[in-house]
Amino acid sequence: MIIQQFYDKGLAHGSYAVIRTGKMIVIDPARDPQPYYDFAAQHDADIVGVIETHPHADFVSSHLEIHETTGAVIYCSKLTGATYPHETFDDGDVIQLNDIKLKSINTPGHSPDSICILLIDEEGRETAIFTGDTLFVGDVGRPDLRENVGNITAKKEELARQMFQSTRQKIMTLPKNVIVYPAHGPGSLCGKSMSPDLESTIGRELRENYALQLMDELEFVKTLTTDQPFMPKYFGRDVELNKNGVSGFEGSIVAVPRIDADSVLENGILIVDSRPKAQFRSGHLHGAINLQDGEKFETWLGSIIGPDEQFYLIAENDDKLDTLIKKTAKIGYEQNIKAALLAPANTDEVSVDLDLDAFKSNENDYTIVDVRNHGEVAAGKVFKNAISIPLPELRERIEEIPTDKPIVVHCAAGYRSAAGVSIVSAAITSVPVYDLGEVVTEMMKEVH
Repeated sequence: MIIQQFYDKGLAHGSYAVIRTGKMIVIDPARDPQPYYDFAAQHDADIVGVIETHPHADFVSSHLEIHETTGAVIYCSKLTGATYPHETFDDGDVIQLNDIKLKSINTPGHSPDSICILLIDEEGRETAIFTGDTLFVGDVGRPDLRENVGNITAKKEELARQMFQSTRQKIMTLPKNVIVYPAHGPGSLCGKSMSPDLESTIGRELRENYALQLMDELEFVKTLTTDQPFMPKYFGRDVELNKNGVSGFEGSIVAVPRIDADSVLENGILIVDSRPKAQFRSGHLHGAINLQDGEKFETWLGSIIGPDEQFYLIAENDDKLDTLIKKTAKIGYEQNIKAALLAPANTDEVSVDLDLDAFKSNENDYTIVDVRNHGEVAAGKVFKNAISIPLPELRERIEEIPTDKPIVVHCAAGYRSAAGVSIVSAAITSVPVYDLGEVVTEMMKEVH
């Protein structure tokens, strides 16, 4: 028996392949199915099944494409309301993979339709559990993503109560040596305090996971519904996309229009300029958002731009453009790209630089905007009089920023402030808008 984890660090997403005697099952696949095809070929195995633990909110799954390409059966809970071809897979249902079994366990909590998959080996031992977004290393799935989307909706308090029962009655009763394989790791927005480790055991989680400690249901609900991270704008749409299934990855990439760098762009369409900050600041198109290519590009893209908004995508070279289109496809945003292009030679806007000494000597001469998340601000402000507007909310809350003084934008390390400054300066032209940038890390050390 082979168990292989495929990990996408950008979305902190873990998917899995289980192989036994030439047959392979894929669990919670990412948008690009090629790695699973390659792994199956490497081990001379046929992909015979795909299991979806729930309709994911944070990425688009390739379950339908794998089915259409290989004929593999898709398994999911009957509660999913799936419109793609599938077989239901609920409490007690078993997939026989020669002499091993994959057994479904309904574990509502993160979503009403969540399942976990218990692996029973050839000796009849409960060996591993694929927990989807129910149980993570050090955490459990957040309960507030299905209040308005999906086949079944539920308030976060109700889902938190269901999570209490799922963990206590089904997860925590398993043997302590059962290996835990979750669908997400650190950095995922599907939980709030995940460990850096990408696998665990039931025994370790019983000892170390805050959500599995002794507490009553009321305390559990309060704990689980408090201090969850922000919810990106695209999460709701991806639940619906995954409930229905999406078209092939490569075909969707090829369908993105490419235009010449100096093409005339349509007015009123957003521009996402992914170039490094220094290149963007030295010259960019009016109104462009500087969302630099990086580890979390797709998450920030889907947090700042709505699922129904079109945008132009700019990169510094063709390789970068190819990479970024694939990243947008991971969250289903490739269809939002009006066109992709390289940076124009003639750009009409240059960013202004902050006089750091002048700023440090009299911060009160500036309006300071803190674009960190609410939780970061609650842990401590860097500047006492700063206005807190998290980056995902900035476009909608621009009018809250006073325009009687120059504006300085900061985050925790410089990535988000670059995007924030580009958003603010496009909307406010009556005063200079400055980026505090990476300097903020030293200032944060001084504060703390």
